[in-house]
Amino acid sequence: MNTLYKDPTVIKHVLAKTKYIAVVGHSPKPQRPSYQVAQYMRQQGYVVYPIHPAVKEIDGHRCYAHLADVPGPIDIVNVFRRSEFLPDLMEQLLTLKTISEVKCLWTQLDIYDAVVAQQAIDHGWQVVMDACLKIEFQKIQHSFEAIEPS
Repeated sequence: MNTLYKDPTVIKHVLAKTKYIAVVGHSPKPQRPSYQVAQYMRQQGYVVYPIHPAVKEIDGHRCYAHLADVPGPIDIVNVFRRSEFLPDLMEQLLTLKTISEVKCLWTQLDIYDAVVAQQAIDHGWQVVMDACLKIEFQKIQHSFEAIEPS
């Protein structure tokens, strides 16, 4: 099942099957949403690879200039770049040696490109666009807490 929307079933499935997240546009500034989302996801147990061409390290985590520089698998490519950069990012994704490991292209709030979404779907990836990874994770987490006995 592929989606361009915020389907809770798809989001729950993607997050349950994810261990590695590449955050494209990860800022080194704590006040920026990309920094906050990445930190939060690390606290939840995910391995987060910061992707930023002008930064070498963020809080002791090596920063990679390009997705192709990431040494391990990537389950979710979480994008914090404007929509106009998505076609170039998709071209980079299609050249990755580990492309078969990518499970989901996820773009943050207000980031959307229907052509790129369709390309990702054509490669068998889940697609979540215009949705905050942290907010969606918290919704899923709260849904589990609501049904667990105390």
